[in-house]
Amino acid sequence: MRRRVLLTTAFLLPGLLAPGAAWAQAPGATSAPLPPLPPLPNIPLPRGIALLEPGAWRVEFPHGGEVLEAPQRVVLARIGAALSAGTEGRITLIAEVSEGDDLSTTRRLSLVRARAVRAALVAGGLAETRIDLRAMGRTAAIRDSVDVLAPIVPKP
Repeated sequence: MRRRVLLTTAFLLPGLLAPGAAWAQAPGATSAPLPPLPPLPNIPLPRGIALLEPGAWRVEFPHGGEVLEAPQRVVLARIGAALSAGTEGRITLIAEVSEGDDLSTTRRLSLVRARAVRAALVAGGLAETRIDLRAMGRTAAIRDSVDVLAPIVPKP
């Protein structure tokens, strides 16, 4: 049995470690540019939601707050509808909390915020199964927010 493992390893390792393997990238080489996002509708953003870059938004929460304001829910529903119609792939929500000493409490608060944003996106027609939640808890960025990161894959 040991002999088979050694033989398999002897045949596989040279191919994996060989320079110029298919998965290896030469130093200094750049990867192919990512395809552009499909044009998303120009949605006026209310106070508390900022456009980070095309396909990425930051939803601000009041310190210690976990509920979205009505204008934020409406706009997030429109963003959810646009992402549902124009993209495929996973949407990532990264939730952060600015203060707190207890790791469990800050992670729970960030999770509640991410769920609130997810519910608003789903209300706009985005499939709940396409949304990944990242409850970061307290981070070095020191902000109370949820970042919505759209996939870079346009719908065919």
